Amino acid sequence: PWSQSPSHPHFLAGPQIVLSVYGPDFFGHDVVRGYGAVHVPFMPGRHKRTIAMFVPESSSRLQQLTSWFTGRRPEFTDPRVVAQGEGREVTRVRSQGFVTISFNVM
Repeated sequence: PWSQSPSHPHFLAGPQIVLSVYGPDFFGHDVVRGYGAVHVPFMPGRHKRTIAMFVPESSSRLQQLTSWFTGRRPEFTDPRVVAQGEGREVTRVRSQGFVTISFNVM
């Protein structure tokens, strides 16, 4: 599989780190602040990666209003959704900043 191109669906890309960041909202509820994923580098040395974070959004104004009042915002229940990206093209998401992570690989 390593000889296949990275665009091939069965390409082995290696391990990933999936981030799920939570924090309090205006009412003190613990809500998702962002999701992101990055592949762990294989080459020895120090590596810095910037991860684009995103959050899922409600699909209608009524759902947005309801989730704001109840403090229950949309979130992914399976981290594989973040890691694979498969099926995410039909999910409405909003960009939510960046996280920088450093790897020291031996």
